[in-house]
Amino acid sequence: MAMDYSYTVACVGFVLLIVFNLSYLGNAAENQGLGASFIFGDSLVDAGNNNYLPTLSKANMAPNGIDFKASGGKPTGRFTNGRTIGDIVGEELGQPKYALPYLSPDAKGKALLVGVNYASGAAGIMNATGRIFVNRVGMDIQVDFFNQTRMQIDNVLGPSQAKEYIMKRSIFSVTIGSNDFLNNYLLPVLYIGARISQSPDAFIDDLISHFRVQLTRLYQLDARKFVIGNVGPIGCIPYQRTINQLNADQCVDLPNKLALQYNGRLKGLLAELSENLPGSTFVYANVYDVVMDVITNYDKYGFTTASVACCGIGGQYAGIIPCGPQSSLCKDRSMHVFWDPYHPSEAANLILAKKLLDGDTRIISPMNLRQLRDHGLG
Repeated sequence: MAMDYSYTVACVGFVLLIVFNLSYLGNAAENQGLGASFIFGDSLVDAGNNNYLPTLSKANMAPNGIDFKASGGKPTGRFTNGRTIGDIVGEELGQPKYALPYLSPDAKGKALLVGVNYASGAAGIMNATGRIFVNRVGMDIQVDFFNQTRMQIDNVLGPSQAKEYIMKRSIFSVTIGSNDFLNNYLLPVLYIGARISQSPDAFIDDLISHFRVQLTRLYQLDARKFVIGNVGPIGCIPYQRTINQLNADQCVDLPNKLALQYNGRLKGLLAELSENLPGSTFVYANVYDVVMDVITNYDKYGFTTASVACCGIGGQYAGIIPCGPQSSLCKDRSMHVFWDPYHPSEAANLILAKKLLDGDTRIISPMNLRQLRDHGLG
């Protein structure tokens, strides 16, 4: 009997596709259950998306990335001297590679199965946040981008296996909110920040309302395991200390009060979503308390300063102009809590990442990140 050659080729292709899918999911299982790492947020976790935008918020110039081994010390668009928290957590949870920036031309095909980074410097929950930097990818657009990724993963794995991969084996981390205060509500009237028309309560109501919609959209796209970082003590960053001419042990009161008010509402929102979205797990990461502890007790963590930026220009704390080729650079980057006027050093990121990975419920609840990785896998 004559054999239908096209039928045979199709069957072989189908078998190979199944083998690829099962082998990749098997590799994920060998990585202690972690599938993809999907990272959303702002410059604290941006891995280079802003390199592809015409924006004033960029970190693609030296000495940024000077300690980033994967690039040989060359800048990648990360707003720190080495790895971000997202990079470190991915390593610890078994990721074979760093999640690529969504806007990178390499973020396609099988590369998506490791994860994708959607974070963008100057981004916020609100679309107006960060507009003084001209361009950035706000949280609404980041969710739109994930929708595109979601369809591409269907094409790579097939709809059924893609759904399982996303729902059971992938973690969605969101680090956003700081810019909604620093580069929106707290902007001087000259820049028409939201403070000119809204009370703090009304603005935070808006933040929570928008964030609820954004997280629910991710859930509708099959996200199930979430870790959401609260807003850190933004009144203690070198920029705030410099422009307000504070002593080294002082922080600006209003930004920290706003952060704490928002954080309380955020915790309630995550409890609400966990209850109302079946099968979801929303983990609340108490970044504020961890960072405040490091800032207050910096010497106990091995730092020599928590007020002076390692890389920057202007004022007592090098806190006016972000890190770039003309900036002063400290001698020992591991001795500084802050890399630049706004962002932690890799040494500080390592401390925070470790606490989120293995901390108790005072730091991260209802479970830490290692527990979240394995949650629901049986």
